[in-house]
Amino acid sequence: MRYVIIRDDDTNASTPVECLERLYRPALDRGLPVNLATIPEVSLNACMEDGKPEGFLRFKNGHSEPVLPIGSNPKLVAYLKENCGYEILQHGLHHDYLEFERVAAQEAPETLERGMQLLREAGFERPQTFVAPYDKFSSVNLREVARRFPIISGGWYELRRLPCAWWPQYAWKKARRATHWRVGETLLLSHPGCLLSCFRSNSTSLNLILKQVKSKPLTVLVTHWWEYFRHGAPDEDFISFLHETLDFLASDPEIKVIRFSNLLRDRIPLN
Repeated sequence: MRYVIIRDDDTNASTPVECLERLYRPALDRGLPVNLATIPEVSLNACMEDGKPEGFLRFKNGHSEPVLPIGSNPKLVAYLKENCGYEILQHGLHHDYLEFERVAAQEAPETLERGMQLLREAGFERPQTFVAPYDKFSSVNLREVARRFPIISGGWYELRRLPCAWWPQYAWKKARRATHWRVGETLLLSHPGCLLSCFRSNSTSLNLILKQVKSKPLTVLVTHWWEYFRHGAPDEDFISFLHETLDFLASDPEIKVIRFSNLLRDRIPLN
């Protein structure tokens, strides 16, 4: 059996319900869980490295506040709670650029706790999985996250960004050529890049997804909901490709799509 986790990043208080419904109704109807990396208190001034606004802010609809907590969108919160196929992950706090690489070490605990509090106040369960904006951490902040979350979903991990105490486990991971690894009670997952992306050709993405899923016991597939609506209108070809991918995952009896939290309860092979 091959296991797949679908991770969609950047759900926030400005995300239209209609976008998530359009993308993931086929998955929900077929019992495929979708893991949403959710920004607890999105910055409406968040920018990318080039200074342009983040793509997920296209739908902020005239809001002028500096930040919007997830609970300020009751329609979105109700939709996510009504559809049990969604699992909520904590995605930073504001989603500032390289947030958890740049936030000061003394501020990281309060930043993490505030994010958890905002998600709980909105009515969600305490998140068990953390996703950093851009998958980047400083070594000190990575340690703070590991103290609070049993699962960290990242891209890849570099020795210079790890706490020194973790180096032996990292060396063992490298020696085994393992994709996923553990430090104490924390599971650290890697993904093979954003294979479901508008910045790749669909044909190239399909080949990469097939190769990855068939060759690994556990694959985290990452995508971003706003990429399917990046021009203010649905990208029908890209949405169709997502739905074809979901159909492939659902129809193959050797593949099972799971939640991050399944890794804490079930005996699922990691590598």
